[in-house]
Amino acid sequence: MRKTVLTRILIGMILGIVVAGIISELSFRLLDDRTSRAPQVVEFVIPKGTSEKVALGESILPVEQNFVLGDTLVVRNQDIVAHSLGPLFIPPGTSASMLLNQTENLSYSCSFQPSKVFGLTVSEALTIQTRIQGILLAGVPMGFLLALYSLVAWPLEPKKPVEKP
Repeated sequence: MRKTVLTRILIGMILGIVVAGIISELSFRLLDDRTSRAPQVVEFVIPKGTSEKVALGESILPVEQNFVLGDTLVVRNQDIVAHSLGPLFIPPGTSASMLLNQTENLSYSCSFQPSKVFGLTVSEALTIQTRIQGILLAGVPMGFLLALYSLVAWPLEPKKPVEKP
């Protein structure tokens, strides 16, 4: 009987980890996560005529952007007027950069957005170790629950009493 319970627990654990792995990988692929990469230089180019388009309410760049810890944001101004993004001042024909070395959500004032606001989200890079850790954190409890449910759905047979001659 003890061997049967341990077998069910083992099978439940394996099934739990497999199911958690499948769900985790499917959601990872569906969400098209862009944080599973090494830090890099991310360049925004402010094209010529941006100031006129912004005055008309047109957006040139996304209003919000996700970055990985350690990324360097470079803003290159090809417009004929100076622009700013938070602490960066970018005169025409120049560029400015900032190292994103802290995980945080920022909302900077921005002259090349009609809303005058640009959101930056800086998060740690997603590594294979953190993905495996997430699978195990979900899979182990799920495995115990599957093993427990198997005992409820298919109860163990009680030991038959030994008959005395």
